[in-house]
Amino acid sequence: MNTADQYLKTIYLVQRIEDGPAATGALADKLGVSPASVNEMVGKLQERGLVEHEKYRGATLTEDGEERASDALQTYCILERFLANVLEVDDFRMEAKQLESVIDETVAERLDTIIDREPQCPDCFHAEEDMCAYLVEEGGAD
Repeated sequence: MNTADQYLKTIYLVQRIEDGPAATGALADKLGVSPASVNEMVGKLQERGLVEHEKYRGATLTEDGEERASDALQTYCILERFLANVLEVDDFRMEAKQLESVIDETVAERLDTIIDREPQCPDCFHAEEDMCAYLVEEGGAD
């Protein structure tokens, strides 16, 4: 997953939390970057037709952007579940965040064969907790 995909995933999640466009400030907070960095990347994503950005309202994913964001979120969910359920890593969320940018689609698909992923993934992702809803239910949000 590349940086653009991480931004798309974050826009997707913030849109779900805010039930509307993802504000630049909220994206900057979630990504741990400056608002200027968010504006720059949102501009690039808009040029690629993945995001629509309205000044003072925020960013909204296009259909293509939403598809890429969903794929990126699914990869992240696979990582979380693998780290939590198979490897039993205590801080699986931090590890998943660090690994998501270096895991490619082939590795994610192979990890997916090992875990017990829900068929509705990634739509089941708990945006507010920033983790797989099933891990939240299992007490992984301690």
